[in-house]
Amino acid sequence: MAAELSPQLLSEKHRPTLDQALDAIRTRAYWSPHPEHPKAYGEGGAPGSLSAAEGKAAFDAVLNTRLDLGQPGTDGWTGGEVSPYGPELGVEYPHADLDVLLPAMRAGMPAWRAAGPETRALVCLEILARISARTHEFAHAVMHTSGQAFMMAFQAGGPHAQDRGLEAVAYAYEEQIRTPRSADWSKPQGKRDPLRLQKSFTAAPRGISLLIGCNTFPTWNGYPGLFASLATGNPVLVKPHPRAVLPLALTVQLAREVLAEAGFEPDLVALAAERPGEGIAKTLALRPEIRIIDYTGSTAFGDWLETNARQAQVYTEKAGVNTIVLDSTDDYRGMLSNLAFSLSLYSGQMCTTPQNLLIPRDGITTDAGDKTYDEVVADIAAAVTGLLGDDARANALLGALVNPDVKARLEAAADLGEVALPSREVANPEFPGAVVRTPVVVKLDATKPDDEEHYLSECFGPVAFAVAVDSTADAVELLRRTVRDRGAMTVGAYTTSPEVERAVEDVCLDESAQLSLNLTGGVYVNQTAAFSDFHGSGGNPAANAALCDGAFVSNRFRMVEVRRQA
Repeated sequence: MAAELSPQLLSEKHRPTLDQALDAIRTRAYWSPHPEHPKAYGEGGAPGSLSAAEGKAAFDAVLNTRLDLGQPGTDGWTGGEVSPYGPELGVEYPHADLDVLLPAMRAGMPAWRAAGPETRALVCLEILARISARTHEFAHAVMHTSGQAFMMAFQAGGPHAQDRGLEAVAYAYEEQIRTPRSADWSKPQGKRDPLRLQKSFTAAPRGISLLIGCNTFPTWNGYPGLFASLATGNPVLVKPHPRAVLPLALTVQLAREVLAEAGFEPDLVALAAERPGEGIAKTLALRPEIRIIDYTGSTAFGDWLETNARQAQVYTEKAGVNTIVLDSTDDYRGMLSNLAFSLSLYSGQMCTTPQNLLIPRDGITTDAGDKTYDEVVADIAAAVTGLLGDDARANALLGALVNPDVKARLEAAADLGEVALPSREVANPEFPGAVVRTPVVVKLDATKPDDEEHYLSECFGPVAFAVAVDSTADAVELLRRTVRDRGAMTVGAYTTSPEVERAVEDVCLDESAQLSLNLTGGVYVNQTAAFSDFHGSGGNPAANAALCDGAFVSNRFRMVEVRRQA
């Protein structure tokens, strides 16, 4: 097929960006090629990008339509997404006959493998550039499938997700070029002629990669695995969460478009949407053609994948119990403000949201004087109340509860202990059908066995436990046990003591958990920056991989050597 996107054109457009990304992952300094501000798109912004009005119109135009991706093996149509804000999306997606689709995906592998790491990386960057140009459209798609408020959907579902995808491409490229493509080998043999071989080395992809999407962050959690696999030569089958198909379906549509224009088979990327109740993830995960799996979701299914999908390299992000140790602070107001925002953002529906606040029962020392346990908890509750007191601001921060299970957990949490801050219902005038709730804060006691089962289990959603401990030393020990046994995506601590700081740091180094210390400004424990921060570590039960490091990409291909007599 004729290539409209020649290698030279791709290099001119995207090689500088790839070089900058490679530099960023080496220096860990701040860098992003994708603007965070909505006004950076459209007229006067990024060339060819949709403005706010154009993006909304594009989103509206896809509603109540059939999204035909031109995939082989389509045996019907399926859909049924309902926005957490109330409206039905009405979009239908192709349902695949896997016995037809999977062989078609494999057929494109030889040419994609032969293209080499640089061409694959540049094609991936063109896909990301086209996604970026439609960030406003994607923001509405993410908002109305995840329940994120618009600005968060715009940033996390748009530029931040694109950054994570580009980061994965950079790591994939760097790992593949560690080995030269060819080498002349000569071994001296004394008086005899040396032994000479010509050797070639090819990054050989494993096979079809399965991306099992999540409901809350379909692009942010989906793009690292998608682009890591594609950049290393593997076809990618995208199986979205049935409540959050649209953002990933649009991604597949653009990927197929770019692959075709670059002269490759578009079937290297395909969508596997499921019928209601079909549950095809297990079926797909055990297919012999599937050699890589990326999954974000519950611990139960993540453990099942790791145990049963033996033919595949499995990368999982599962549940954890994120913990913050409160020992002391020299900025009490800043600490309260930071904690309130962290607990409230997206209604706590983030894998990085803190759940357990470990507070010595004798209290903590602060710049505002000594504070008892009860005072600290009351002040945290007051900070959340102040942050979310205005309904318009509350809606902008909280978004909507993504599904009924979150609402049920929130309501049940109020019966687990003394409620320090009750959850309240927030009306959303623009979307009356949205379920919007503020966080609940519940007091628990680390010395009570009945409380332990609550704070040592993840309660996903706007639920925080203020856990009274006998001392900071006990808090550090409980932190260690929590990370070791239940896992954590994030750990935080507030202390003015170098000894306590060292103790918490030692726990996180021992148990492989990412740590944030004394955050009191505009950076929060539940946020990470691509190219600089690692999301997860792969070293505790919350996840077996980190976004992004060399280990996340290097086992998606194998280096195959061919030796020839010189």
